[in-house]
Amino acid sequence: MTSIPHETPGEPNPLNALTLDLLRRRTSMKWRTHPSDVLPLWVAEMDVPLAEPVVRAVTRALTLGDTGYPSGTAYARALAEFAAKRWGWDGLAVERTAIVPDVMLGVVEMLKLVTAPGDAVVVNPPVYPPFFAFVAHMDRRIAEAPLGADGRLDLDVLEQAYRRAVAGGGRAAHLLCSPHNPTGTVHTARELAAVAALADRYGVRVVADEIHAPLAAPDGDFVPYLAVPGAQNGLSLMSASKGWNLAGLKAALAIAGPDAAADLARMPEEVGHGPSHVGVLAHTAALSEGTAWLDALLAGLDDNRRLLTALLAEHLPGVGYRPGGATYLAWLDCRALGLGDDPAAVFLERGRVALSPGPDFGTGGAGHVRLNLATSPEILTEGVRRMARAAVR
Repeated sequence: MTSIPHETPGEPNPLNALTLDLLRRRTSMKWRTHPSDVLPLWVAEMDVPLAEPVVRAVTRALTLGDTGYPSGTAYARALAEFAAKRWGWDGLAVERTAIVPDVMLGVVEMLKLVTAPGDAVVVNPPVYPPFFAFVAHMDRRIAEAPLGADGRLDLDVLEQAYRRAVAGGGRAAHLLCSPHNPTGTVHTARELAAVAALADRYGVRVVADEIHAPLAAPDGDFVPYLAVPGAQNGLSLMSASKGWNLAGLKAALAIAGPDAAADLARMPEEVGHGPSHVGVLAHTAALSEGTAWLDALLAGLDDNRRLLTALLAEHLPGVGYRPGGATYLAWLDCRALGLGDDPAAVFLERGRVALSPGPDFGTGGAGHVRLNLATSPEILTEGVRRMARAAVR
């Protein structure tokens, strides 16, 4: 599989478009959870205007009163075309897809198809906190296979976790975060093929959360899990949500490998009634017409990663940061600052800057924070300066 290079951005950097005053008029979680003197660099919302094709699609729907129930396969076809062009993957079969309300609810439905209450679900901490909460709510048990010290999958540790997960005779699944949140790690084709081989050996079903896939950096070389040899019975969840900032317009796609089509067919019909029809239209427009906007965003995120590296070197040289190949999230090791297990609490109280607490991400999260760098260079700079002032008190 050969990925196609990203196009040269034909639009201005959307991260530079909005002022702090304009952003504070938003009423979403990012801007309403904390008091107005707090600079929010935490939850995964981007400080950008929407791509024009998305605005047109939503406006057209509202003008027509086209706000009924979702129908058809346009979303899946748009994703298949995007995947073929962006990642060189032509294996996304529209007939093996299903619309789901969002990625995490889709994850729940996929895990229900391949596991039962009491079964184990393997995760790779530090990892997206809802993984723990949703798995527990389903009456499944977590089996941890922590990332290695290099932030990558540790295949020996993963094999041990698989062995423990199936030891009692039950079924097991691996909830794979790809690209990885919070580290931004992009798993290689070799790593993913090794995961598929281990999963086949131990009878573990892989469910891949690939919501951050469109946000792979130009040199990130993202590989869909279902594209690697041995992944035929895998399941994937994808969405335009993170790439185009559409979390409030609910819609995602569940995708089955060839040997998992029968599993996906067993998903209850009512699950497909949960997505927003307007959301489906927005996501379809993003994937089919919004690539120039996305390329401009990716270039801006790359600039912000370099800026963050320089800011930390100047103001917080004790903080460890390894720029990821995808996402707009930065995983910062603050243990050398002596701020305890939850530095985010200190940064919030002393510096009035909100970051995601590392302990929420499970094993390996203590002493860390997750910073959302999908904002303007000015806001990012002010955020790091606030962190630095908080760290020296």
